[in-house]
Amino acid sequence: MSHGFPPSPLSLLTLALVLAFAAVAGAGDDHARAQAAREAGEIVSLRAILDRVEAEFTGSPAEIELDDADGRFIYKVKLLALSGAIVNLEYGAWDARLLGAKGRGADAARPPRPE
Repeated sequence: MSHGFPPSPLSLLTLALVLAFAAVAGAGDDHARAQAAREAGEIVSLRAILDRVEAEFTGSPAEIELDDADGRFIYKVKLLALSGAIVNLEYGAWDARLLGAKGRGADAARPPRPE
């Protein structure tokens, strides 16, 4: 029931702390699930993903995230291409296969193929 008064700073702080702790607890659950999947051999290592990125693209990984998309883990990689463009890559965590490459510099970030 609302009394028409704005919430007090203390109640807002309490709400913010509760939400922060819930987010941390959820992140811990995600980490534990990812670690268990890795130990069970259900997902490849981060090293395997980095090796694939290095083999398939030129540039430097700037950010890597392991995301749970509908029950399947996907590695999301932000690559800083040599041109300066940011390329967003997605790899299937179960087999390190490239699922997609997006960004204005995606084609330019692929090394030339030998003929």
